[in-house]
Parts: sequence; structure tokens; C-alpha cells
Amino acid sequence: MDRFVTYVKSLARREEGQDLLEYALLVALIAIVAVGAVTAAGVKVDQIFNNIANAI
Repeated sequence: MDRFVTYVKSLARREEGQDLLEYALLVALIAIVAVGAVTAAGVKVDQIFNNIANAI
């Protein structure tokens, strides 16, 4: 039983998996923000070009 408790405690001390998950979530959040910003900018640029084309 002591070996099992020691093994479980050693698993709790390992933080590599937790760090990897945190980095993955951070990258996903940055990607979502980047896609949203590019989409919003693309819509705005499209409107500007349409206004220029209609004025000509």
C-alpha cells in the first residue's frame, strides 16, 4: 500500500502535462483572437474598397 501511495504522490508532483495543457490553451486563445481580428479587418477593408469602386 505504501508503494501505491508513493506512486500516486509522484504523479501529483509531475507538472509537465499541466504545462503542456496550459501552453495549448494559450495558443488556442491567441489563434481565436487572431482569426477574429483578421476577419474584422477583412470586412472593414472590403467595405472601403466597395465604397471606392462605387465612387468611381
